[in-house]
Order: sequence, then C-alpha cells, then structure tokens
Amino acid sequence: MRENAQVNGGHGVAESEDGGGGEVRTCSTADLAARVEDASARGVAATLTDLIRSGELAPGSALPTVRALAGALNVSPGTVAEAWAVLRRHRMIATLGRRGSVVAGPPSVPRPLRYERVGNFGDRLTLDLAVAVPDPALLPPLEEALLAGARTPRLNDYTRTPVTDALLDAVRDTWPFTPDAWLAVGGGYEGIHLLCQSLLVPGDRVIVEDPTAARLLDILDALDAQIVPVACDDQGPLPDALAQALDRRPALFLHQPRAQVPCGRTLTEARAAALAAVLESAPNVTVLEDDGIGPLAAAPGTSIGAHLPARTALVRSYSTAYGPDLRLGVIGGPGELVERARVLRTFGTGWTSRILQDALAHLLTDEATTHLVREAAHRYTLRRAALAERLAPHGVHTRNQDGLMLWVPVADETSALVTMAARGITVSPGSRYCVSYGTPHIRVATSRLSDDPVSLDETATLLALAASATADHLH
Repeated sequence: MRENAQVNGGHGVAESEDGGGGEVRTCSTADLAARVEDASARGVAATLTDLIRSGELAPGSALPTVRALAGALNVSPGTVAEAWAVLRRHRMIATLGRRGSVVAGPPSVPRPLRYERVGNFGDRLTLDLAVAVPDPALLPPLEEALLAGARTPRLNDYTRTPVTDALLDAVRDTWPFTPDAWLAVGGGYEGIHLLCQSLLVPGDRVIVEDPTAARLLDILDALDAQIVPVACDDQGPLPDALAQALDRRPALFLHQPRAQVPCGRTLTEARAAALAAVLESAPNVTVLEDDGIGPLAAAPGTSIGAHLPARTALVRSYSTAYGPDLRLGVIGGPGELVERARVLRTFGTGWTSRILQDALAHLLTDEATTHLVREAAHRYTLRRAALAERLAPHGVHTRNQDGLMLWVPVADETSALVTMAARGITVSPGSRYCVSYGTPHIRVATSRLSDDPVSLDETATLLALAASATADHLH
C-alpha cells in the first residue's frame, strides 16, 4: 500500500509504505528537492525546519540519504551533510545507523535527563537520599554579608565587572595555581557549561572520568560532544588510560580534582604531575577542572594547572558551602579561555551581581563564617563516614574519601531502586553517572542524614538489603 501526502498545492513530501512491519513514512527525494529554494547548507536546513515545524514532515518520517538529496539538488554531499548536522543539533532529526535519518520533531531544548529526578513518590517519600545538597542548618547566615555586598563600589553601574576587587582578593591565594584571568559566574555548573560551550563544536571528543557527575555528562550531551571515558583509581584518572584516550584526538579533558562525584576521590600531587606529563604530548587538549564543593572539601586543592597553567581552567563552586541562593562560582585560568566564557555571557546576563560577589567576599574573609564552614565540612565527613562504617559489617564496602555522598555497589541497580522506593526512600541510579556501565551502583546522598545513631542503623540496614536485592527477590 502506498499513499502520497499532498502538501502546499500538490507538492508531495511525505509518503507511507506498508512493508509488513508497520507503517513507515518516507520522504520523496524529488519532492523534497523541489521545495528547496536555496541549495546551501543553511537553505536546506531552513527548508526542512519549516516542513517539520508545520507538520508536513511528521515525526518518524524517513528522510532521503545524503547522497540522494545532494544529487537531486546538484550539490556536494558535504552540503547536505552539514544541513543534517544542524538539524541533529537542534534535535529535529535523528540518525538510526543503516536505517538512515528520520524526523524527530520540531526544534527542542535538550533536557538534562541524567540530572532530572526519577519517579514520583507523592506523599510516600520518607527519606530523600537522591539529592546531595547542603543541609540548611549547616549554612552560614547571610544577613551581614548581603549588607556588605550592598555597599559594593559602583552599585547599579552598568559596567560589566568580570570579578570584583574584593572577591578576587578573597580567592586569589586559595587557587592551586596562578591564573591569568578570573570570572565570577552563576555557580560551578554554569562556569563549566560556559567554558564547554565556548570551546567545543558538535562532534568534538571530550575525555571524562568514568563514572563522573551526571550534570557534566548532560552538558556534554547537550553540546553534541563525543564522550571518551578514562578509568580511575583512588588517586584519580590513570595516566595510561589517559594516554590511550588521547589517541582519540580530544579537544578537552574534563575532570574533578577533589571530592569527585560520585566516587569521592581526590587527585594526589603525584598523580596530577603524572597526568600533566602525559598531556604534554597533546598540546591542543584543554584541561577543565570542576571543583564542585570548594571550601567544604576535606583535602586542599590539587590541580593539573600547577604544571600546565597555560592550558588549564579551574571552576570552583561556592554555592554548596555558603548557600545555593548566592549562585556563585569563580573561573580562574588562561586569559584566552576565560575571555571566551566572558564574551559568551555578554549575550545574556553580562556579569554576576556585584552585590553577590562582594557578599561572598565578605563570607570568605569573615573569621566566624570560616569557622562555621569548617565545622560544616567536619559534620558532613562524620555523616558520610558513619553510614559507610555501618554498611561495612553488612558486606557493603564503599571507598569515598570526601564529599557529600557514597558510591554504593549493588547486585542489581533496578532491584536496589525498587527495594528502597517500596519503603519511601529515594536514591540515585548509578547508571546515570557512567559512560560505560560496569559494576552496578547506586549513589546515596549523605549530606542531610540524621545524626541519630538509631536512624543511621536503620538506613544502613535498608541500604544493605537493597544492595543484595536481585530481580529474583522481587518476584
């Protein structure tokens, strides 16, 4: 059976064929070519965009091959391939290997699927161990800091200030290397996103630790980067694994130097030097470091930038330590890299509020606040260690050295999630942190655990039960 769909006064674009496996909509090469008025890559992409937006090319419609459409338009295959790349970037078409390309739908915004929460617990949620966020009770008060911020010089001036003098003075001596340039941003992940967006083009390869933070993977997916995993041990990425990954000719090496999510490892000085030595052979690879919890980390900052300062940018977040509503992070790195991020910001906010920058500067230099942050870091360490110590007698061994979570090995991820959910407890599936998923894990947030020993015992017992659960146990 064949039906021609007549559109725009008789120009057929979509067809349907029944080949015994269900209806498959196809797109006529000749009719599609007839609709293209501008045979440049931009013109081809614009024509397809119009047809997809109008619904004339419905989701699921199979598109002509690149060579077929190029022949009908009398252009090079590279021209059509470039148009297809634009459409894929905006998620209007999808490539299905040997099955070719099909229409996915109108232009859409990429969703951070790994980061978004799984499931709806409604009013049955009794304990949230999925989100590793600061305990509000351990955050410092902001009143005096905000008043100090309101006294910032040049208040309400539209001059764009990359970083205020007060904030720069507060952070400069805490950096593990000496950057050429600085930029205050709206949190650590915004800094990472700005740098990745300014450095990468679709298809670029990026080396990441495996596993790594779900939001880092979401950022790279949204930018259509190809993710290259590198194996790690308790000291950080393995030099031999990094050397092998460099054979893929990456543009970027993105890693977390301390309190790594989700494994809680910290890069040692020796490992940083070894990784820098490997990277010497790849001068075109930029190093991007994500220091996610900043002052809450138990270990001092170690950086590849101490060895390769001209190629390394470090992004440090202060939101977890001083309050999420401050929304502040700082980028320190080579002038060219930081300038790329600064220019990209000029299309939007332009600069980070000087009030908030100087409020953070006050917090960083206030002795009483510094004591509170150190106490909070100690409390987070005690909570993480208390749960780990209670899991060990059950045969559940974790290796996190720092941070606000535990990376818990399980027999089966799905069974572990169901076991916890049945008791109103949510944890995070380990697969969302992995590039190449091996041993199943779940990630358990420890930052807001109760300090009550009885409550901790109960939580550990349930986690141990979940860790041993298999699909057979659920039936």
